[in-house]
Amino acid sequence: MKPKWINSDTDNLFKAIMRLEDTEEARRFFRDLLTEGEIMEFAARWKAARMLNSGIPYSQIQKETGLSSTTVARVSQWLTRGMSGYQLMLDKLNHHDRVEDPAKRDGKRS
Repeated sequence: MKPKWINSDTDNLFKAIMRLEDTEEARRFFRDLLTEGEIMEFAARWKAARMLNSGIPYSQIQKETGLSSTTVARVSQWLTRGMSGYQLMLDKLNHHDRVEDPAKRDGKRS
């Protein structure tokens, strides 16, 4: 049985998100869709995922993001045992950064 959140309404939302072409379009769409607080919460969770992936301690993540220890632990759990969504995006962004930065792509350091 599919989870309740997987349905045609959420699929339509995800399809709309996939059509966004740049950061400005994303800002405009998400600001109309979400409150400023919700956007900030999502951004903090994404920052926590990136920090956890880099091995930064929970205490530092809490301090820098303002997230509770429970939320940081939940992000950590989803990073390691979730649906692999965080890791998927981390890998995509790391690959993109390597391709975009010729020094990294060619193995040179600046």
